[in-house]
Amino acid sequence: MLTVKELQAIKIGGWATDGPAGPGKGSGVLAFRRVSSGGLLAYFRFTRSDGSRGAYPIGQMAERGRAGLSLAEARNKAGKLAQLYLSGVKDIDTYFEEEERKAKEVDEAAQKAREAEQKALETAKAVEQLEALEREQYTLQKLCEVYSNFLQNQGKVSTKSVESVFKCHVYPEKDISTLLAREISSDHIALLIRKVQEKGKVRLAGVLRSYLLATFNAATKAKYDATLPHVFIEFGVTNNPVSIIPAKSGIIPGTRNLSRAEVKKYLLELFRDNLIDRVLILHLLTGGQRIAQLLRSQINDFDPLEGTLRLWDGKGKRQAPREHVIPLAPMGVELCVSLMNEAKTKAEMLIKKGGHPINHSLFISTNGATMHPSTPGQRVVEIASNLKLEPFDLRDIRRTVETMLAGLGISRDIRAQLLSHGLSGVQNQHYDRHQYMDEKREALIAWEQHLENILVGKDTNGKAPRNPPLKN
Repeated sequence: MLTVKELQAIKIGGWATDGPAGPGKGSGVLAFRRVSSGGLLAYFRFTRSDGSRGAYPIGQMAERGRAGLSLAEARNKAGKLAQLYLSGVKDIDTYFEEEERKAKEVDEAAQKAREAEQKALETAKAVEQLEALEREQYTLQKLCEVYSNFLQNQGKVSTKSVESVFKCHVYPEKDISTLLAREISSDHIALLIRKVQEKGKVRLAGVLRSYLLATFNAATKAKYDATLPHVFIEFGVTNNPVSIIPAKSGIIPGTRNLSRAEVKKYLLELFRDNLIDRVLILHLLTGGQRIAQLLRSQINDFDPLEGTLRLWDGKGKRQAPREHVIPLAPMGVELCVSLMNEAKTKAEMLIKKGGHPINHSLFISTNGATMHPSTPGQRVVEIASNLKLEPFDLRDIRRTVETMLAGLGISRDIRAQLLSHGLSGVQNQHYDRHQYMDEKREALIAWEQHLENILVGKDTNGKAPRNPPLKN
């Protein structure tokens, strides 16, 4: 076996053998070689399985201030390699190359596993964030808000009513309104409607169902209907949970119909010098038009030469409001002329005061305000209460007018043209372009005469009625 001095004496490029690395011959030997840099390297030399000679590096020896192995440490490492060699591993270098390759594969697999785990965590976090975003942006409440905005952009009269119903009867129900719109089931809808109905608001329950049905219809059809905003598609709604709820839920058809005597009492309560009452008089003289449409009339919507009043009917599924021209009878023309002149005077006065009129409404107030659609309705309810009659509202007035028009022999088709309802079919939209102006005017002339006849009679006390309010 070599000594330290003998190791130090090895010249550059020279080899020296320490002897068998293991017990006896055939177990490989520990050898040393001086390299060109002056360093001394230890090797395990062995015979490969194919008979060729191999030298597997053990490491650098510690000498001349260099860090490395001691002679004992080199012999210990060589001994372990000898044991491996005797165990049957003849190609030591190949064996360790394979082990290194396997270790590298294990490391790479571990690295990939760590990367996959990290990616999975990031994906899970992204999904969680997406779900949180959906929980915030695509809830039932958000869908209702989108539908309300859609109606507003379409100029629909029902916008305010839809917003009000949703704010009062959907949004407060947080257990339902904060769910994803696509998660809403028929059970949820039924619960919302039932809560309203159990409060005694039967008709309102039906209205809520109708608004929710339209909202989900828009969401389910948007993917295939280019006229609906793309934002509806983002909610991912594929079915309408309201469809299964019976339409009769909360719906009680109106049946209140005023008698001739009640119509007379109603008329006698209307005052000529009260703007609200004059709106109600015009409401009657035009055949019971929808009050919201009537109140949107501008000064230039009335044509005094032709005696016509133009309304815009945005009700229903129309993409744009339908022009609805009413050929007024004499008393209607007279009242509109008065309203037009007064509206122009009020607008001019506002401009002279240094401002501008808020609008050019045919029913502009002295301070330039617009009359809210609920105001005439409240006045009608007040009149019914003052007269101590069975309650009635503007819908009942409209129903009464059409019923009386039918009694005067006005056909269903002409009544539909006059009141602008049931005109959304293919025939009316695309083929029947007749304006029915003469027929509508004849109907309103007959209607005015009918109202005059109602007023001519005496009241229950035998007294002549006050001056009829129909004439301005």
